[in-house]
Amino acid sequence: MPMLTWTKRGLVFEPARHGVGGWMQNSALTPTPHKLDEETIRVYAGFRDVQGVSRIGYVDVWASDPMVVLRVSPEPVLDIGRGGCFDDNGMILGDVVDAPGGLHMFYVGFQRVAKAKFLAFTGLAISTDGGDSFQRVQETPILDRAPGRSTIAAVHSAMWENGRWRLWYAVGDDWQTIGGQPYPRYHIRYAETASLQAIPRADRVCLLPRGTEYRIGRPRVYRIDNRYAMYFTRGNVTGEYFPGLALSDDGLHWERHDEALGLGLSADGWDSRTLCYPALIRQHDTWLMFYNGNDMGVDGFGVAEAVAVHAEGEAHVHA
Repeated sequence: MPMLTWTKRGLVFEPARHGVGGWMQNSALTPTPHKLDEETIRVYAGFRDVQGVSRIGYVDVWASDPMVVLRVSPEPVLDIGRGGCFDDNGMILGDVVDAPGGLHMFYVGFQRVAKAKFLAFTGLAISTDGGDSFQRVQETPILDRAPGRSTIAAVHSAMWENGRWRLWYAVGDDWQTIGGQPYPRYHIRYAETASLQAIPRADRVCLLPRGTEYRIGRPRVYRIDNRYAMYFTRGNVTGEYFPGLALSDDGLHWERHDEALGLGLSADGWDSRTLCYPALIRQHDTWLMFYNGNDMGVDGFGVAEAVAVHAEGEAHVHA
């Protein structure tokens, strides 16, 4: 079962070198590429301040050579929410989708509470200026608490197809204690809806943790070689945090093929201990993967590339 084989290009964005302002002290969490124009790929990400609170901004890179940084957003395109709201303690990227009404940003807002490590639910913001700024559609989540997702409901892939939204997301309900510290347990589910204001509670399981895994999430779904491919990140009780790959004919029923990921740890440096949060975009006959490395992206984000073998006639419905 051939899949993409990746060649690492290196660390693209380093907050220590490229960061602008106190809101961008470290990290570039869940880098999510969006094609701005023929010359530019805009990578949205969550950048942490000195307290570790992340706000969403972007890094523009040259489409022909994504190692070249063209511009960094001087201020957040989406700041933290009002005190007491679900996103008052930071956010990470879920997805960015061009759909009727503007550029839709699905994001995961974090809130600190007294008796859990955090809560994480999905918000929606829309841009009508091409992605330079975003406005929340509401101050409450569009995917909120429900039975089986009391602590986490995080959309990470959205497709607008035939007048309906298809959503893949992580849900969490409890915690795994490792070395005396709580870590969130979660898995991947799917729902579809005609309106983002009325996402049904009825959904279906896509992938569950297996073996020593306790979490599997950050699903990113694409069409590659006429099949759906899901890149996700999985963690196990021994501390490994690494991407996996699943394939599907319909986007509903998935089979894992982690052995076909085509990417490994580096011998040393920023991605030598962990890899996480891969997100893809097609650039002519090449696929680009933006991803984080050690400590969930504290050093920034990097890029790898792969040749698209079936360059002609391939349906690319997401990225």
